[in-house]
Amino acid sequence: MKLKRVLLFTVLFCALMMGISCNNKHNEITNTGNIETGSYPIIKFDTLFHNFGTLIQGEQVAFTFNFKNTGKSNLIIKDAYSTCGCTVPDYSTKPILPGEEGKIEVVFNSEGKRGLQYKTVTLKLNTIKKEKTLTIKANVLENNYKS
Repeated sequence: MKLKRVLLFTVLFCALMMGISCNNKHNEITNTGNIETGSYPIIKFDTLFHNFGTLIQGEQVAFTFNFKNTGKSNLIIKDAYSTCGCTVPDYSTKPILPGEEGKIEVVFNSEGKRGLQYKTVTLKLNTIKKEKTLTIKANVLENNYKS
């Protein structure tokens, strides 16, 4: 009899835990968008590419990529990174509400660079497509001036 009670308690406990887990998963989907209902964030950029033109080696330049959340739930930029330390993104981690605009500033340091440079910034997002890539270009001329 005691074994039956322990077994019944264990089964009920597991069922309760599964119910809590499903509820948490539902809340997570609701807060970041739900594909089934079409209520997900959509990030729409003015442009995904910027050409800085010709730079002299050592110059540091910046460009701001503007975007809008045209979706129906909060947009979250989880991460933004470049594979090169010469290209640094600056962005807000605060949720962007539907209809709101945001920006990502990308700073490129041409120190030690030369020739045609293409650099990318990868964004990790809570959109249907989990990543978006921004690209910058510059032609860096060697600085021959020595003081």
